[in-house]
Amino acid sequence: MIKKNLKNPRYLEFQGQPILSVGSGEHYGAVLNADFDFEPYLADMASYGLNQCRIFSGTYRELPGEFGIEDNLLAPRPEAFCCPWELTWDGLYDLDVWSERYWDRLREFLTKASEKKILVEYVLFCHWYNDNLWLASPMHPDNSAQKVGPTDKIKVYALESDGLWLYLEKFIRKAAEELEKFDNVYFEIINEPYSNQDHGWYSAFHFKVAELLAEVAPEKLVALNFANRTGQLSELPKNIGIVNFHYSIPEAVHLNQHLGLVLADDETGFAGQSAEPYRKEAWRFLMSGGAMFSHLDYGYTVNTPGGSYSVEGTKTPGYGGTDLRTQLGYLRRFLEKIEAWNLKSLNESLTWNAGNISVPILGDPGRFLAAYFSESPAGTKLGFGIPAGEYIQRWIDPILCQEIAVEEQMHAGGYFFVELPQKEVVLTLTRKQP
Repeated sequence: MIKKNLKNPRYLEFQGQPILSVGSGEHYGAVLNADFDFEPYLADMASYGLNQCRIFSGTYRELPGEFGIEDNLLAPRPEAFCCPWELTWDGLYDLDVWSERYWDRLREFLTKASEKKILVEYVLFCHWYNDNLWLASPMHPDNSAQKVGPTDKIKVYALESDGLWLYLEKFIRKAAEELEKFDNVYFEIINEPYSNQDHGWYSAFHFKVAELLAEVAPEKLVALNFANRTGQLSELPKNIGIVNFHYSIPEAVHLNQHLGLVLADDETGFAGQSAEPYRKEAWRFLMSGGAMFSHLDYGYTVNTPGGSYSVEGTKTPGYGGTDLRTQLGYLRRFLEKIEAWNLKSLNESLTWNAGNISVPILGDPGRFLAAYFSESPAGTKLGFGIPAGEYIQRWIDPILCQEIAVEEQMHAGGYFFVELPQKEVVLTLTRKQP
């Protein structure tokens, strides 16, 4: 079962062991797009040591060409669209009848993911970015046999939504019943609920759904997707265990770590067609004390379920490739090796900084620290405030995924100075015990 770590609730444990959750997953359509063969996808992701993915439930789908994404798994062929409700002979979805095709496919996906120890975020709902996306939903009144719910996309998650809430509640209860059987699943209530640009996040709906999930699935963790980049929470439902940010920066961790919740960088993208920006985002966020990182990997498509699709030369706004998957798998292994859940954010250890660069640091004062340098301008010299002693100094290349230098250093006290190589690099300092 996925739980918050008992000793440090800002991290997760799975099957009784503390873990870091790091993924590079497809565009959330692995279940709702019946054309997608998810077995090679899960096998490929697991082969890199990655252990997290997201799937959308099927209450929301996209249309071809949305957001410039080519071969979009969230935009299935009409015949391949698989959602929780049965499609009737007249082309309408019956919100009183479950689709066994969908629930069988979901159970199979979760079983295969569990076998590979991959955590799955099951996203119940999504913000409606435009009218056409709401018109494509099986819940739209024009698409359901019940003809319930608003035509205005802004009102879908209003609790008085023209009778729709009764069916949403029924769906949530069904999803909880099905997911309760699996130890590798947690919920997210709404993907990007803040996208109305009104400084809101459908808070009344979130509180209602969180309360319902606490009743019907009390053992399952529930995530709240709070903001892009960063923000500080001032209120949240009591049973939220994970706070998701998208395209996140370290400040999201710094502003919210006092809450004692698991903090996640839950989606990346729109930063170019190379591994570099996403690798750096992952290292910065997790080395600041974040516990989860989920890259949106466009290498997985219907035609390339093993991840070999190349986005180069397309309009797709992100990246997916073997180099990044390798680097993210290495990052997860590094953080688990140093037992990040036993460490603290120690940015104050960097007491002298000639280059004026931002450096996230995790460590155990007086014993160990690890620092990530996303950039190293020529001649940058840094001083760390650490106790006197004998230290093992290691330099690690996060691009090549290997240790590049190690030496022992005696330190008499005061500043411990290092000069950075001109490259992206990780430094660890381990104090030898007498």
